[in-house]
Amino acid sequence: MFRSLKNRTPLGWLQLKRDKMKMLTALAGIAFADILMFMQLGFKDALFTTNTQYPRLIKGDIVLLSTQATNFNKLYTFSRRRLYQAMDVPGVKSAEAVYTGSLDWRNPTTREKNSMMVIGFNPEQPAFNLPEVNRQLDKVKIPNTVLFDRASRGQYEEVIAKVERGETVTTESGRTTVTIDGLFELGASFADDGALFTSSDNFIRLFPEKQRSTVTFGIVNIEPGQDPIAIRQALNVYLPQDVEAYTHEEYVEKEVTYIQQRSPIGFVFTLGTTMGFIVGIVIVYQVLSTDVNDHMAEYATFKAMGYKNSYFLFVVLEEALILSLAGFNPSTVLALGLYQLTAAATALPIVLPLSRAIVVLILTILMCGISGAIATRKLQSADPADIF
Repeated sequence: MFRSLKNRTPLGWLQLKRDKMKMLTALAGIAFADILMFMQLGFKDALFTTNTQYPRLIKGDIVLLSTQATNFNKLYTFSRRRLYQAMDVPGVKSAEAVYTGSLDWRNPTTREKNSMMVIGFNPEQPAFNLPEVNRQLDKVKIPNTVLFDRASRGQYEEVIAKVERGETVTTESGRTTVTIDGLFELGASFADDGALFTSSDNFIRLFPEKQRSTVTFGIVNIEPGQDPIAIRQALNVYLPQDVEAYTHEEYVEKEVTYIQQRSPIGFVFTLGTTMGFIVGIVIVYQVLSTDVNDHMAEYATFKAMGYKNSYFLFVVLEEALILSLAGFNPSTVLALGLYQLTAAATALPIVLPLSRAIVVLILTILMCGISGAIATRKLQSADPADIF
């Protein structure tokens, strides 16, 4: 059964295909582990994307936050006076207030309640780099009028079609009638089903318990030619300690750091990826270990003939490599289908970039390689005389 390494057909492949059922079982196990890693990494990336999409889109040089704020979903309010005070710092051109909050409203079609992220700001001063929104800011100057995220999670096809035809669509939020008069596309998040953009005045109408004098965060723009870092430092020195200024880049980095180091959801997805990796190691080890035991007599013969342990390790690692590549291909196809299904069901931005496929392929090869190395330990310590 054994052939020389010079033979064109790899020895590892000859051993694997001899028991096709065992090989198929191994491939199914590897595919399962790969799909688990694909899904966990996909959800983790969606978490990163949705939790940083608003910070990345902010249109401003400096962001002013409450010192109690942890991330975009936990922004504590502070006095609007801090924005007026920020205008006293040399080099500051403008300081605008932004209001955010989650709102329960009824789907105009199904009448089901959905959680929507509502963002209010001065329509004369665009707060986000969203061309679709910025072209329609005159609409939100009308009382109780909002722009609706067409990528929201839920059954909004009829609503979107009506708005695109120019028809008026209304719904209720508490005791307030809300008019949808424009569309944009952003996407749902783990916390909210979608987003609504409106003016500061309308935001206060939708959230009567909130006050105009307390803002969620501020956007500071500086004069041309000024250094954002220098202005940020000046703001932190001048303003009271209940607020802190960040450059736009620093604020985005703050959000990313929070998700990576402090978010429990991020930890859960990382743990899930690790568990998929470990599950794959166990499955492949069981298959390769059984294969080594089945061919122990043949291996012993080779060992008695003078073949070194490195040769047997090479053969088993050859099997591991074949299994990893053969199991990776179907898992990638299945993961792509699951990504599309999940994106359609949840409206989360979950896609399969080439970089993630490469990462999972490397993890799969490493997973199978570790399993192969462990499976050959018994063989390396075996004495041919004991086997016979």
